Amino acid sequence: MPVGHRHIEVFHAVMRAGSVTAAALALHTSQPTVSRELARLELLLGFALFERGRGRLRPTARGLALYAEVERAEVGLARILARAERLARFAEGQLTVACLPALAHALLPGACRRFLARHPDVGLSLEPLESPLLEEALTAQRHDLGVVEHERAPLATRLQPLLADEEVCVLPAGHALLRHARLEPAHFADQRFVSLAPGDPYRSQVDALFQHHGVRRRMALETSSAVSLCRLVQQGLGVGIVNPLTAHAFAGQGLAVRRLTIHIPFRLGIVFPEHRPATPLAQDFADALVAELPVLLAATANV
Repeated sequence: MPVGHRHIEVFHAVMRAGSVTAAALALHTSQPTVSRELARLELLLGFALFERGRGRLRPTARGLALYAEVERAEVGLARILARAERLARFAEGQLTVACLPALAHALLPGACRRFLARHPDVGLSLEPLESPLLEEALTAQRHDLGVVEHERAPLATRLQPLLADEEVCVLPAGHALLRHARLEPAHFADQRFVSLAPGDPYRSQVDALFQHHGVRRRMALETSSAVSLCRLVQQGLGVGIVNPLTAHAFAGQGLAVRRLTIHIPFRLGIVFPEHRPATPLAQDFADALVAELPVLLAATANV
């Protein structure tokens, strides 16, 4: 008869409890049963685990050595079971998220806070990428989740719509145009204008709209980043047009926001890879993004 798990369980209980009587209570069994299983274990092992005398058990050197090994095994099993429990709750793991740099500044921080409040042991990795590198990385299945400015999913992904809004105007605090509730193209005539860099799709839309309305702006500065554009506006170097999320991130910090009468759509979508192993953590992060949006847009919803 080989040594079984029950034999080790009895031995462990006796060592921890210090007596057969206490071990029997811990195991919810009788004292004779514990004594019998312990004696059988010693017979199977071929050596004594305890010295018996005056109704007491004293572990032998071999008994102490075996107990140390059993303790290590118990700790290992406890860690395995605890890890399994955390995985069942998705209490730990790793999630990689790709997004545009502007969103890493404006939307993702709040969503990360919400997500990590629910999953404090998850490792979270954010990678800001400019388009089209962002779409290429998502198509290559290199991330668990992505946030893009599109209404259509990149290849080999599926898209969950996140936001349908409009670009807004950002102005330095105290600017004369702030007396208007909404700004029309004519208001920008001869205004110093901070623009996104040539080649940016929003730059092309903005330039085409002003050209269509016959409005000439004073093109003061160009930058490739919506965050940088807002910083320049904060310094009083001109007015600009950016997405509402980045605008909100700077609102009240020497920068004001106004809606436009012209329509420049701003769309966001959450992208899930089709061929990467799925994790419910990705949907939990998507839910955090959805929950964070109303907070971000509150400052610009009624301006």
